[in-house]
Amino acid sequence: MKADIHPEYHEITVVMTDGTEFKTRSCYGKSGDTLRLDVDPKSHPAWTGVQRINDSRGQVAKFNKRFAGIGQKKG
Repeated sequence: MKADIHPEYHEITVVMTDGTEFKTRSCYGKSGDTLRLDVDPKSHPAWTGVQRINDSRGQVAKFNKRFAGIGQKKG
């Protein structure tokens, strides 16, 4: 390996969304820093398979109403 071209690799603490934490080695921050995750495999729908639709202003209902007839054959 070439000297002085690689980032420093050190131990950090990762805190998941539910508060659990673990130690790992990373190039993130400085030695001993904490990385707090906003999204992780325990809470994100891509991994859990559970999707929630936040419809704060009726946007989903508006979309469904507008495009309700798309794809239906007229006869």
